[in-house]
Formats: sequence, structure tokens, C-alpha cells
Amino acid sequence: METANEEKTYTIEDIFALPDGERAELIDGKIYPMPMTTTTHQRTLGKLFREIYSYIIDNNKIGEALTSPFAVVINNDESNLVVPDISVTCDLTKFDERACNGAPDWIVEIVMQESRVMDYFVKPTKYWKAGVREYWIVDPADKLVTVYGYVNGCDGKVEITHYKLGEEVPVGIYSGLSIKIPDNLQIT
Repeated sequence: METANEEKTYTIEDIFALPDGERAELIDGKIYPMPMTTTTHQRTLGKLFREIYSYIIDNNKIGEALTSPFAVVINNDESNLVVPDISVTCDLTKFDERACNGAPDWIVEIVMQESRVMDYFVKPTKYWKAGVREYWIVDPADKLVTVYGYVNGCDGKVEITHYKLGEEVPVGIYSGLSIKIPDNLQIT
């Protein structure tokens, strides 16, 4: 029985058992509800996904690009499941019908006010330790893209680069791809 000083540890099965329409992420056995998205968030997501997906298909690149609400069992364990806005995975053997099991190569999160702490402070280290090669934080409110390049995985260094919306942002995992995210996707 759970006492007032003990927190229950949840697993990915608890996330998959949530009622339809309820979305959450699981970090180290703790559930974090996910907020509803905004129009700006969806516009940004659509623009990015279209460019990434088209690049992979048009250039016969190895990889699968998927959007939220697709689950990623980030450490391939029972206590960590994230739902990135976009994930690109080059190792197609990581997929089953429910999730990507293990670290994608590239993750993109689009910041909303409710996700700021998670996107900027919790996920960068979690993704680095899991073996993600590249992590983008797209922040429409601050008109900024922060790119974390995890050189040599979790044993190497982290390179952090900032770009303004409207600038070309090179993609580390695909040397021929750079993306310009317009700075006018917000509702004005």
C-alpha cells in the first residue's frame, strides 16, 4: 500500500492503459500529463514534418519520421516513455506496432508554455543519456531553435547551437538537409 511519503512507480503499461484521448509521458517511473497543443504548435509541427518526411522520401534516405502521439520507449525500459513532437529513427528494427523501442536518432520538441520545463531542463539530459544523436527545441514564442548535438552519444560532449526562426538550421543526421522555420507561424 502506498503511504503519503511514497510515490508509486509507473510503467509503460500504465501509459498505454490511459483512457482514449488522455496523453502523458513517463520519466523514471513518474507520469507527466501532456497539454493540448495550440494552433501555432500544430502549424510548426506540420511545416517541420513535411520538410523532414519529404527529404527522407525524395532522397531515398534510411529513416522513419513520425509525429506525436507516437510513443518512444526512450531507454528501451519499462519506466521511460516519451511522446516527441517529431522523432526520426534510422534503425528500423527498433519499431513494433506500439512504439519505437530505444533512442531515435533525432527528436524535435515544439515548446509551449506548459512544456517549457520538460523540454528545456528534463529532456536534454534524458535524450543524451539514452543515445539520441540530435535534439531540437523549437520555441515559437521566443523565435528560437536550440540544437543539441550529442557527439559520440552519451560518452561524448554536447554541442549546443542557437538559431533564430527564419534562419537555415542544418540537420546533423542528414548532411544535405537544412530547414528554415518561418517566424510567422504564430497567430497574431
